[in-house]
Amino acid sequence: MKLNGARILLECLKLEGVDTVFGYPGGTVINLYDELFSFKDIRHILPRHEQAGVHAADGYARATGKVGVAIATSGPGATNTITGIATAYMDSIPLVIITGQVPTGLIGNDAFQEVDIIGITRPCTKHSFLVKDVNDLATIVKKAFYIARSGRPGPVLIDFPKDVQIAVTEFAYPESVDIRGYKPTVEGHPRQIEKAVSMILASKKPVIYVGGGVVLANGSDDLTALARELGAPVTTTLMGLGSFPENDPLSLGLLGMHGTYCANMAVTNCDLLLAVGARFDDRVTGKIATFAPDAKIIHVDVDPTSIKKNVRVDLPIVGDVKGVLARMLKVAAEQSDKVKEFAEDLKPWREEIEAWRIKHPLGYKPSTSVIKPQLVIQKLRELSDPDAIVATDVGQHQMWTAQFFQFNKPRTLLSSGGLGTMGYGLPAAMGAQAAFPERQVMVICGDGGFQMNMQEIATLVQNRLPVKIVILNNNFLGMVRQWQELFFDKRYSQTCMELPIDFVKLAEAFGAKGLRATKPGDVESVIKEGFATPGPVLMEFKIAREEKVLPMVPAGASLNEMVLNA
Repeated sequence: MKLNGARILLECLKLEGVDTVFGYPGGTVINLYDELFSFKDIRHILPRHEQAGVHAADGYARATGKVGVAIATSGPGATNTITGIATAYMDSIPLVIITGQVPTGLIGNDAFQEVDIIGITRPCTKHSFLVKDVNDLATIVKKAFYIARSGRPGPVLIDFPKDVQIAVTEFAYPESVDIRGYKPTVEGHPRQIEKAVSMILASKKPVIYVGGGVVLANGSDDLTALARELGAPVTTTLMGLGSFPENDPLSLGLLGMHGTYCANMAVTNCDLLLAVGARFDDRVTGKIATFAPDAKIIHVDVDPTSIKKNVRVDLPIVGDVKGVLARMLKVAAEQSDKVKEFAEDLKPWREEIEAWRIKHPLGYKPSTSVIKPQLVIQKLRELSDPDAIVATDVGQHQMWTAQFFQFNKPRTLLSSGGLGTMGYGLPAAMGAQAAFPERQVMVICGDGGFQMNMQEIATLVQNRLPVKIVILNNNFLGMVRQWQELFFDKRYSQTCMELPIDFVKLAEAFGAKGLRATKPGDVESVIKEGFATPGPVLMEFKIAREEKVLPMVPAGASLNEMVLNA
């Protein structure tokens, strides 16, 4: 069957199971969009900005576990995708981004809307392809999806020149691809896994430290089963939240800069640290020299370059996290009596951790006059569905959400971790809602980050995506302001956003519902009304202006050197 390149691409996407793409048309993808006009097997959602389109594909991917797809035209359309691509790259999110390009004969001639998007994105993609021949297109798409979802997932870019879209060839989609030099290690070494279990059973104060790799590998059930078998406490990174239920007594909550007191103290005092699908990010470790100083460290990760990159490791295991955890469970089951005795012997360690939890629990000072942001987060959890999907932007609200919105299921928190991208939350929620139209989806934003992509309310309204938007408004760039207060003598340089934007009227201008709470007594009623109202709803909460995220480990300090009150 002979097809043009544009139609071949769409047929390839369909065969890869793609049901939704987020894209913005332009001159160099007009042929692709012409084919898309009559191609009914894929839903297309038009964002108001290409960056938002990539964030939406990212949110779709995080919520579903599938590869997200975004389309942009050449030149500024392509460059507008870069922040979204870098966000996905840092958090290992599988995406395929398709950019239009000028005809192959004009590449390098500074043609209208030409940029070297391959060169620009090389540092923030797993791989980039320039399609020079329509006969190579189907194989390139197959390779792109394979690379994006295998090993450590990540974004892959396909640059698609206009003349290749028009060219015609016989269409055949390969069943598989073999890429020389790209052979991800999937199976963890059996002897290393057996040794890991032996090391765990020889410890007295173990902690399981979990990152986003467990969520990405769909290993949450295996992790939970292993932790409960061992009776070992579990702490997670921001990306790992939801991989282990936070309502479990073994959960220590968040680790690191804004982690819980008990989590940070447990890691500082443990004698064995089992790190699973985590990369020892600086926001987690604090001062490297004093991170888990007395612990033997076992590191499980599918990416060999992540092991020993930041901290010393006593036992590395390279492999798919889910498979390694399943194998560890099997090894533990073969010595069930020993494991049961081990879990009993950990009782003093769990009691020591509980004492830290009681000594400095997560909390805040309630107020009858101003809305505390932590109250809003707690009420959102109390009044939302158990499987609600929560996207956040980046800043104080992100950390309050991580601390107070108890995440008990994987793929229910969508947040930019590694890159810390403001403007991520709203379009990510849009992508998740497109994937799950019947589930409750909300985005929690600050007033600063919300303004970076607030135009996407129009996309929500147009596509009938009932995302609930929560804005914690303190008229500050709150996290930077907090640092200025604590470390720069309250010199609030360019962090005060005093312009009184009426967010309720803004929502109404886009055709959405707007609600506002200005005092603590309004919080519950506004949330209830917002959740009960069909369609997209914006809920603004005027919060205490100088509330801080605590605990906080200052930059360069050890995990046990937390600022608890300030």
